[in-house]
Parts: sequence; C-alpha cells; structure tokens
Amino acid sequence: MSSPALQTSFSELEYSAKKKQTRRDRFLSQIEAITPWGLLEDTIAPFYPKGGGPGRPPVGLARMLRMYVCQQCFGLSDEATEDAIFDSQAIRHFIGIDLNRESAPDATTLLRFRRLLETHDLTRTIFHTINQHLAAKGLSMREGTVIDATLIAAPSSTKNAQGKRDPEMHQAKKGNQWHFGMKAHIGVDAASGLTHTLLTTPAHVHDVTQAHALLHGEEQTVHADAGYQGVEKREENQDKSVTWRVAMRPGKRRALPDTPLGRVLDRLEHTKAQIRAKVEHPFHVVKNLFRHRKTRYQGLAKNTAQLFALFAFANLVIARWRMAKLGGRGAS
Repeated sequence: MSSPALQTSFSELEYSAKKKQTRRDRFLSQIEAITPWGLLEDTIAPFYPKGGGPGRPPVGLARMLRMYVCQQCFGLSDEATEDAIFDSQAIRHFIGIDLNRESAPDATTLLRFRRLLETHDLTRTIFHTINQHLAAKGLSMREGTVIDATLIAAPSSTKNAQGKRDPEMHQAKKGNQWHFGMKAHIGVDAASGLTHTLLTTPAHVHDVTQAHALLHGEEQTVHADAGYQGVEKREENQDKSVTWRVAMRPGKRRALPDTPLGRVLDRLEHTKAQIRAKVEHPFHVVKNLFRHRKTRYQGLAKNTAQLFALFAFANLVIARWRMAKLGGRGAS
C-alpha cells in the first residue's frame, strides 16, 4: 500500500496536470491573486481563538478564512460547503486541505467562524479593509458616486417553527408585483464601480430616504435613477455640496419632442444612464455570480453581516476585471 505522502503527490500531480481549467479553477485562482490575505488575517486574528486550553485545538485562521470565502463566493450553506470540500479538488487546493493527511473542517466549525465574524462586526471590517487595499492601488477615484438599492427576497412562508415570517423583513410593491424581504442600498465609485458604502433596510423603506447615508463626503457628483427624484430638496441633503444628477422619469423621457433640444436632452439621459450602469456591476456579482438572491438567515443583523462580506468580495472580482481590462489596453 502506498504511503499518504505518495498518495498526496499523485493526487496533486493529477490535478496540476489537467489540460483543461474549469471555470471554478479560474475563478478561485483570480480570488487567490487579488485577495489581501495577510491584511484580512490580521483583522480577524485578535478575535480568533488561540488554543492552548482543553479540547481540540482550533483550525488555523487562514484555512477558516478561505473556507468562508468559498462559502460566500459559491452561495453555499454550511453543510454544502463541507460537502464541496470532499467533492471538489479545486476547492480543497484553494483552502489547503489534503484529505489523505487530515480531516476537513465540518459545518459546525464554519458556523462558529461565521458567528465570530458576526459577533465582532468583522465582515464590516473586512469590507473596509479590502476597500482601503484597493484604494491604495489607485482603483477608487472618489470624485463621483452612483447610488441605488436592490431587493433581496426573504422566505414569505409561515410554515416554520415560529409559525410566522421574519418580523424584521417587510413587503414592498415594485411595479405591479409585491416582494417580501429587505433592501441593500449601496454607494458605488463612479469611476471604478467599486462599492464604498453599504446599508440595509426592510424592503418598504424608500430609496430616496437613504441617499444621504450612501455618500463618503468627498464626491462632487451623485448619480441616481428616477426613483431618487427630489433628493436635493430633502432636509438631510441641504448641507451636501454635490451636484445631483438624477434620471428623468421614463414617461417624461418618452414624451421628449423630436426637436434639436429634445434630442440633446435624450442624449444627456443616455450619458447619465451609462454612468449609472456602474452600480449594476456589484449587484450582478452578488446576485448572479455569488447566487445571493434570497436571505439565508433571520433578521437584518445577520443578513447585513453577510452582505458586507459579499460586497467586499464583489469588489475584489470587479477590481480584477478592471485590472485585466487595463492590462489588455496596455498590451495593445
């Protein structure tokens, strides 16, 4: 029988010799390259168990952090993350686990790590740490901000142990359809598309009421869709020395006359829409790439903690895209 060391060598050799890289392989290699692992570990380390007492020693922080990143980036539950470690060599390689020599952290260990992050508000710290890291690389211009909000659905069924829906969520009407859940409101850098501010509310809170809280204070212009009409007149925004560039209501835009002035105004709205499109990039990454379309936990606090992590990692993905695009231009 071959030794574990030889089995590991054969397994790793087979993985590294693969002729085709899967999308998961490429995605994890991108996350590996862009993530400031040392900074994130330093952020969490003061709160992480040191061991030395009775019982099993804690799993290494670096390993748990990578396991948590995998969970968030692939939209997995605690149990599904544990299963993915056994199912995917790419994920094992990313986390640094050799099943021939050691056991994988289980779902309960990941649950404790998540609760540690929630208890000490560390996902918010991770969000700001990543943003500072990216700003130091010159990826945030801070001259303009795009603001918007997205609905995140919560389970509306009352078929649960409590016999009721999450009391911190609310229903809201969008168009002709009712939605139950929460909203994620974000402020995005108009140049880079990176999210610099995040806050959450129940779904029925109107977007315009949160506009003032989405600014970092250094921007000169703020771009928003038609749902923010009248934002400049609100009392909380009277002290803001910014230019508000809010979209024209769709009906009013459709009614623009086919005249030179009407065509100029329509082109202006088109230009404004192109800038506002930057705010859709983080929403796309969180909802489509990370598959986060519904709340996973009960209550705003736990879901907000998860969203800080998701938008932090989304910033890394967007920064990677941006650097690849700039690199391609430099090469051409």
